[in-house]
Amino acid sequence: MTQSPKPPIFDVIDIEREIEEEFRKIPTVREAQPTAPDLAMPDYVEHRAGATEIGKLSAEAVVREYEAAAKDIEELGAELVGHVKKCEAMTRDALTVIEELKETAGRYREEAKRVFLHIENCSLVTAEVRKTCIEMRDRIAASAEGETKAKELAS
Repeated sequence: MTQSPKPPIFDVIDIEREIEEEFRKIPTVREAQPTAPDLAMPDYVEHRAGATEIGKLSAEAVVREYEAAAKDIEELGAELVGHVKKCEAMTRDALTVIEELKETAGRYREEAKRVFLHIENCSLVTAEVRKTCIEMRDRIAASAEGETKAKELAS
């Protein structure tokens, strides 16, 4: 078994070659980016001629973040529309209930009027009965007085 005169750990040239080979195996940033629509660069921006690769990558990363935030904002708007629709439905339901309550209140007023008139009619009938009873009592009393006087005169 022969040993190499240089330990491999200190062989800088070999280490550099190994690092270079590993870097070549790694896909470039452009190749590594998925082609999913949400990670694609938005169509409202375009790289300018002469921009450096780092500038392009930085600009793409920033615009993607902004685009992600814009999509979140749009989703929030859609969610808000859903809540508005629920509110509109609740408003319609509330207006229906209000109409039913108005109808119920109207029926209560009609019933109150009917009961009011019935009680007043009963009161009028009772007053008429009392008046008739008083008149009858007075007639009976007058008739009894007349008979008593007539008997006294006859006696």
